Amino acid sequence: MLSSMMQRPLLISSLLEHAAHWHGDTEIVSRTVESGTDYQVHRYTYADALRRCKQLANAMSRLGVKRGERIGTLAWNGYRHFELYYGVSGMGAVIHTINPRLFPEQIAYIANHAEDQYLCFDLTFAPLVEKLAPSLPGVKGFIAMTDRAHMPAINVPNLLCYEDLLSAESDQLVWPAFDETTPSSLCYTSGTTGNPKGVMYSHRSTLIHTYGVMSPDAFCLSSRDVVLPVVPMFHVNAWGLPYVCAAAGAKMVMPGAALDGASLHRLFEEEGVTMSAGVPTVWMGLLNYVKSNNLKFSTFKETVIGGSACPPAMIESFERDFGVTVVHAWGMSEMSPLGTMCRLKAKHLKLSPTEQFAIKIKQGRAVFGVELKIVDGDGKALPHDGKAFGDLMVRGPWIVDQYFKEERSALRDGWFATGDVATIDADGFMQITDRSKDVIKSGGEWISSIDLENIAVAHPSVMEAGVIGVAHPKWDERPLLIVVKKQGAEISREEMLKFFEGKIAKWWMPDDVVFVDQLPHTATGKLLKTKMREEFKGYKLPTA
Repeated sequence: MLSSMMQRPLLISSLLEHAAHWHGDTEIVSRTVESGTDYQVHRYTYADALRRCKQLANAMSRLGVKRGERIGTLAWNGYRHFELYYGVSGMGAVIHTINPRLFPEQIAYIANHAEDQYLCFDLTFAPLVEKLAPSLPGVKGFIAMTDRAHMPAINVPNLLCYEDLLSAESDQLVWPAFDETTPSSLCYTSGTTGNPKGVMYSHRSTLIHTYGVMSPDAFCLSSRDVVLPVVPMFHVNAWGLPYVCAAAGAKMVMPGAALDGASLHRLFEEEGVTMSAGVPTVWMGLLNYVKSNNLKFSTFKETVIGGSACPPAMIESFERDFGVTVVHAWGMSEMSPLGTMCRLKAKHLKLSPTEQFAIKIKQGRAVFGVELKIVDGDGKALPHDGKAFGDLMVRGPWIVDQYFKEERSALRDGWFATGDVATIDADGFMQITDRSKDVIKSGGEWISSIDLENIAVAHPSVMEAGVIGVAHPKWDERPLLIVVKKQGAEISREEMLKFFEGKIAKWWMPDDVVFVDQLPHTATGKLLKTKMREEFKGYKLPTA
C-alpha cells in the first residue's frame, strides 16, 4: 500500500523559487571583490538572483555541461558564488567548491580527482589559477567571476567572462525535474593526512539538512533575520546558510574577501546584521578590533561558532561585553555539516548563570536527523553520563555513506566514526574532549588537549594556545603547552602554569610551556596538530 501524498522530489531549485516568489524583494548584499581595498557593495534581491541563476544554467548548457558533471569554484562569499550554488545544481550538474587556502598541489589533485569541467574563480585567485592551469588538463575553460571591464590579464586556456556568459542568455527556464538523490554539490575534506577525500551531497540530503539547520533548536532563522555568513562558501557549503537563508527568506550579507575586524564590523552595522556564523579564529580578530576601538554592535544578537572548539573566554566576552549570544555547534564535512547545537532546554533556564555556562561550553544536542553514540575501543556503547568518554559515532540522512570514487563504505556497522573523542550527558549534551589522534595518553589515562587550550586562552595575555603530547620515559606522553602571546603582552612560563592551578587535576598540568610567534593551522582554521608534533618531535621535557 502507498500513501496518497504527492510525490514531489526534494530539489535545490525549489529553495530559490520559494525565496523569489514569497520574499522577492529581500536583499542579498555583497562586498565586491573588484573593489579591492575600497568599500563597495552590490545589492540585488532574491527575485533578481533567480533570473540570473536561470541565465547561468542556460549558459552552462550552452557550454555543453551535462547532468552530473562537476563545476569547480575558487571564490569568496558573494552574489556570483551564490548564483553558482543554484544555477549549477538546479540544472542537474554538481557545484564543487574548492578551498583556496589549501596548497596548490592539493587544489590540483582535488580538481583533477573531481574531473571538473570548468573552473570559476574570483579575481583574487587569478594568479593562483594561472599557476594551476597547466596542472589541470581536464578543465575545458576558466571562468573569471567578473565583468568585461575587470577581466584579468592571465595566461590560461579558454578564459571566459562570467558576465558575458550570462548576458548572452535568456532568463527563461523551467528547472528540470530529476530524482532527488541526484548529486548536487561536492566538498573535499581538509586532508591533514593523505589526500583530501570528496563528500558528494545530494539534493535530498541538502534539503533535509536545510530543514534541520533552520529549526528553532538549531540556527532558528526566519525572514526577520539579516545573516552574514563569515564561514566561507568553500567550507562545507557555508554550513548550509545559502540554502537556509533562501528557505527562510532572510536577508543575506556577503563579506567577500574582507574578513578583517574593521570590514566585518562596518558590514554588521550598516546592513543591520542580526545573526552570523563562523570559526573561532575570525571572531578572535573581530573581538580584538571592537575592543581596541571601544565599539559596540547595535543589531548583532547571536552567532553560531563551530569548526573547532570555541574557547569559553570568547563566549564570555561576546555575551558579557557585547550582549551577543554564542551558540556552540559541531559538525564536519561528512555531515553536511551540522551535527549538534548547544541550545539550553527549558529546565536549564532556572539554573544560575554559572551552571548555564557549564552547559554552553559543550558542543550541544543532536539536531533531529542526527543520531549520536560513543563507544569504547571494542565498539561497545558507553553510558551517557557526562563522564565516560569514547569514540563519537553518528548516522543520519545527511551523513556520508562512502567517499566520492571509493567503492568501500566509510561506515562501521552502519555508523560513521567521526574521529572525535567525546562525552554525552543524560540530557544529550555532547562535549568533544579531543580528536582521537590528538588525545594525550599519560600513564594509561587520557588528558584532553582541548580543555588545557581553553584554560590557556582565558589568560588575558594569551592570543592562542595549542597542546600536544610529547614523549616521556615514564608516563609515555605528557602535555606540552605552546603559546602565542598577545601583541605587547608579557607572561612567563611560571605565570602561565600557575594560571592552571585549581582548574585541573594536578596530573593534567602541562610539563612545559613554549612561546612562539604563531601556530600552524589547517585550511579551515583548525590547529594543525600534525605540524606541531612534527616541529616539536624530540623535544625534551624538563620532567624527563
